[in-house]
Amino acid sequence: MAINTRVKMAEAELNSELIEEMRRRVGKKLYIDDVVFHDKATKRAIARFADAIGDPNPLWKDQVYAKNTRYGNIVAPPSWIFSALSGVQFGWKGLAGFHIATRNVFFRPIFLDDSLNFEATYLGFEGPKESRFAGKVVIDSFEERYFNQNNELVAISIRKVLRAERKKARMLSYYADLELPHPWKEEELKKIEEEVMNVKIRGNKIRYWEDIETGQELYELVKGPLGIIDMVAAMSVGLAPAHIATQAVALQEYKKRPAWAFRDPDTFAMEPLLAVHYNKEAARAMGLPYPYDLGPQRHSWYIQHITDWIGDDGWIKSCYAEYRRFVFLSDVIRFESKVIKKYIDQDGEPCIDIETNTFNQRGENVLVGISTVVLPSRDMNFHPLDKRIRGK
Repeated sequence: MAINTRVKMAEAELNSELIEEMRRRVGKKLYIDDVVFHDKATKRAIARFADAIGDPNPLWKDQVYAKNTRYGNIVAPPSWIFSALSGVQFGWKGLAGFHIATRNVFFRPIFLDDSLNFEATYLGFEGPKESRFAGKVVIDSFEERYFNQNNELVAISIRKVLRAERKKARMLSYYADLELPHPWKEEELKKIEEEVMNVKIRGNKIRYWEDIETGQELYELVKGPLGIIDMVAAMSVGLAPAHIATQAVALQEYKKRPAWAFRDPDTFAMEPLLAVHYNKEAARAMGLPYPYDLGPQRHSWYIQHITDWIGDDGWIKSCYAEYRRFVFLSDVIRFESKVIKKYIDQDGEPCIDIETNTFNQRGENVLVGISTVVLPSRDMNFHPLDKRIRGK
């Protein structure tokens, strides 16, 4: 049975003409001014981001605590780059876009009051490919580079975005049989909320490389039930893939780009396409039964899961995640990880690889990740932060 909606969005077919148009854009440097959110890591901006993703680590917010770490002051969590530059909306007129994977490489910390500059490039696309969700899809790749005020490379992020025909996704209705919102019982919710609050943070207790064993498990991290406040908080700190504006400012923008908005049949207000993350009718227009989370939001939780375990003295060298299923409002997810490899890498650093699987209450694996972490070593008299902190 097809998913029906009262919302009208721009729709197009994935045809040869559109494909050729996008081939001509491969390698294009993208205009990013409209999607820069935080270009300075102020104390308030970092704290609000940490609060928005539900990360209580004192390294991000407590100046007294942070002063006694190797950093000597507050730093931003690695995921703060998502708050600095939202995903650029680019190309494929009339097709839906779904963020499906991200690879991050981290080179330097983002210190309190650092300023950032950015570059974004359209790398190209894969496909068309067959898909059970929407019949025929393409997958875009984007590269974003982040530089500090000293023109030092801080991080590289490569995003993959699936493009699909909205009409075909509604007709196939791949997720239509799910019971949403999930019918939680009060006793279940009380237990979940206790688990969500039970955040285990390694903090200033150094986790040494020599003490790690292959197969060792990380602390579980629980998030949910996903609610509208989670989406409002995420959008308020720049995790939405677009500039957010209202009233005259928004209407003037929609007049220039009518495909960027739709009229909500319940409130009669004009809403941006990102309303798919909080508006039921908008989600249905995309072929989904219910609003769902943001890719950078889920990836930020994934990074929190890793930083909680490695502590203040560990360093995430790289992390990759695929968002395998949608996380809908009312869903609960659990991040579960284990060490799968321990080695000295090509840079001479003591590393471990961590495999992550993330399950919702239906037993679906919604995020699969691999991260490489550098840890301090007693035997090598090595600390991963020393070469990454300015002046050392």
